[in-house]
Amino acid sequence: MESILTEELILEDLIRASHHFFGLEVIESSPIKRGWLNLKWRVTTESGQFLLKQYNKERFKLYNPEDLKFAFSQQVRLNNQGLACPNLLSHDESILLESDKGELFIVMEYCQGKLISPGKANAHQVYNLGRATGKMHRLLNDGTLGSKDTPQFVPPSREERLAHWKSVLKKAREAGKIELLDDIETQLKATEEMNIENLEILSTGWAHRDLWVDNILFDHNRLTAILDFDRLKYDYPQLDVARAVMSCALGDYFDVSLASAFIEGYSEERTVMDGYLTNSLQLLWYMESPWWIHSNMDQHSVPPARFAKEMIWLANNHKNMSTLLGNI
Repeated sequence: MESILTEELILEDLIRASHHFFGLEVIESSPIKRGWLNLKWRVTTESGQFLLKQYNKERFKLYNPEDLKFAFSQQVRLNNQGLACPNLLSHDESILLESDKGELFIVMEYCQGKLISPGKANAHQVYNLGRATGKMHRLLNDGTLGSKDTPQFVPPSREERLAHWKSVLKKAREAGKIELLDDIETQLKATEEMNIENLEILSTGWAHRDLWVDNILFDHNRLTAILDFDRLKYDYPQLDVARAVMSCALGDYFDVSLASAFIEGYSEERTVMDGYLTNSLQLLWYMESPWWIHSNMDQHSVPPARFAKEMIWLANNHKNMSTLLGNI
């Protein structure tokens, strides 16, 4: 039977492995309590500060290792081309390494900066994030990687999605969760009313696919790093735009000026047509709403509860989105 190591023993194992692979002499370490299951530490060495990231064995089963290695290679390429993201250390051309005790891990440059809470960004931060996101999309889609026939997210038909929401409603009623019914019915109604044909004309491309405030660092108004490229795949770059805007602009209300600041920065790197953000937000809602709105969402922890709040807002405002955002 495989033994399960404590966090302290995992850290000791990774420190030994980091010395073996990179010659790093760790002087001190501190845990970074963020993310799901994977463990992270900031370590101070004689060569500077680094971040150790251990990949939890159970969570790793959800990854395709080749996709993960590809994402690492693109993070390195983006860093080399000037994008604000941490560089990854490699040993014999391998970034994902294995310790003596079988722990999979990576070592990366430690980036200074602070996280902001959802809905708490300012216009300077959002503008800089928009510009960096545009640069990231421009570099990822410069022809180096080519394209694929099918994006990661293939929008289901309206009929499929309506059947889904009716099933969720039924489960919530059977569980006696009356307080959830209005929010679920809002998703059903928005699905009935939405112009799904708009999704068929959106451009596919390589994208980060996890661009929210927990993966972005700022030093006051300056963006210092985009983090966690593990989900990078061929999909819709507009999903990154919508995810970042919702994460930054929805506080007690949706701040249109912040959405405009993001698009202003983004458009310095990428061409943006009228209605770009409106269509992006509709796509994000259509993809993510089933992830966060369901019959057990009353048990959400903090991040899923935040995402559910965003999906409820998008469903409630889908009809007046173009009015609210103008031609953004």
